[in-house]
Amino acid sequence: MNQKTAILVFANSIQEELKNKSIIGGKALFSELNQKTILTAQRTGLPFFVYTEKEQRGHTFGERFVNAIQDVYDRGYENVITIGNDTPHLTKQHLIESVKQLENNKFVLGPSKDGGFYLMGLHKSQFNIDVFLKLPWQSRTLSKCISRLIKTAKIELVTLEILIDIDTISDIESISRFFRTLSVHLKKIIKAILNSKVVIQDTVTELITSLHTNYFFNKGPPFVSFQ
Repeated sequence: MNQKTAILVFANSIQEELKNKSIIGGKALFSELNQKTILTAQRTGLPFFVYTEKEQRGHTFGERFVNAIQDVYDRGYENVITIGNDTPHLTKQHLIESVKQLENNKFVLGPSKDGGFYLMGLHKSQFNIDVFLKLPWQSRTLSKCISRLIKTAKIELVTLEILIDIDTISDIESISRFFRTLSVHLKKIIKAILNSKVVIQDTVTELITSLHTNYFFNKGPPFVSFQ
């Protein structure tokens, strides 16, 4: 395997994820996704580095992300493949394909459905800190902006398939439609989260119905006629 390439797993700890993503059952979900992501990176045979909030440096997301990429280059690697921990359908094949494309001096981007990306692979010659810091990080236009940037620089861009990363309960609902390639354990966790949502919705509906009934049909004391 190409030892000039390293994987950067840029992902917060479970505790930090739960602060930013309020999903009931999220602890089990992100614990499983963390383990899956690390195992996927290990299976490539490539060196990899995990950067949680403890290793990250910078005030903004963009600063922390860009600094982490630079750290990997500073370790002596020529190519970096960055991934997160919130894309259930990320596989070893996505990473191996990225390595092959990087060996041909191409820039690799795995766009996510929300407009960001779940994977980015680039050679150190394609990395400019000042330019990357100006990108609209954590926005729905990020993937398109990177694509334009790379094409403008006359660098060949290879785009992988679009995948869904998990930020909200809606993302979990979308992912549940593509269960086939997920592990049995992850399927159980996702089903439990979706079932919890249904229970909460039913409870809220019952509460609203009860309040509505009490308000309109038990409003004040019974009418009494003294005629």
